Amino acid sequence: MAFEDFKQKDSIVLVYTGEGKGKTSAGIGLLARALGADWKVSFVQFIKMWNVSEHDFIRTIQPVFKDKLSFYKGGLGFFEAGELSAKATKAEHIAEARKTYDLALKQAESGNYQLVICDEINNAVHDGLLTIDDLEALIDKRNPRTSLCLTGRNFPASLLKKVDIATDMTKLKHHFDDSFIANKGIDY
Repeated sequence: MAFEDFKQKDSIVLVYTGEGKGKTSAGIGLLARALGADWKVSFVQFIKMWNVSEHDFIRTIQPVFKDKLSFYKGGLGFFEAGELSAKATKAEHIAEARKTYDLALKQAESGNYQLVICDEINNAVHDGLLTIDDLEALIDKRNPRTSLCLTGRNFPASLLKKVDIATDMTKLKHHFDDSFIANKGIDY
């Protein structure tokens, strides 16, 4: 097939998942590329309630991009295997995830954004704070001209047929396995 025979889609769904580092970083890279293309971008982050360096970065560049960049940080911390973080109940975690999801869905459906990035949404689904049906609805209900990026571990294999690009970040080695904590500017 010749290059001229290829077509461009109006929008795509991308997934960055897996146990390796770099899923949020890939989402931030996508944000930079989209803003560089003069797109309107929404970055909606699930789970991470504490301040991380990407929050500082986005807040720093927001005045430059003004209404081209929307940022929302939702979540009450990690929720794994029934362990609660941030001293919140499971119901509180679910309510916060639902609030964040509702915003992401509204922005994806609106047609006001060329790209909506839902960082850590896969974790929220895997941990039972949202359902696979919620994730599927987000993919299906997005505006046909809005690209969608979904990050976080454990993207449901049953939804792979609905996405255009899926990357599994595979950990080969991580210093955490040797009892070292995360480094600011590298890991968060």
